[in-house]
Amino acid sequence: MVTKKKKWVKQVQETSHAMDLPEGTFTHSSKKIARILKEAVLASNQTKGTKFQSAMSMLNYYINRAGKNLPSDTKIRLEQAKIELRKIFGKVAKQRK
Repeated sequence: MVTKKKKWVKQVQETSHAMDLPEGTFTHSSKKIARILKEAVLASNQTKGTKFQSAMSMLNYYINRAGKNLPSDTKIRLEQAKIELRKIFGKVAKQRK
């Protein structure tokens, strides 16, 4: 039996226009990932919130769906992509205490 959560994820993947990214997007360098995400959200008129929020959400969605199966070097590259995304959108990262 499929749980309600799994049905929700499947429905989002099948119907979301925001997830229309080129195949292999997350296999590139962190800078290229950030550029691809920015291009995708700027081309989309289906985003909610700001374009930056939508791009960051797509990246976080990918990281969270991979979960514990994400190799450490890939996770580092994807976390670096978050930094690059902030740079190209002109956002300053908050300093943690």
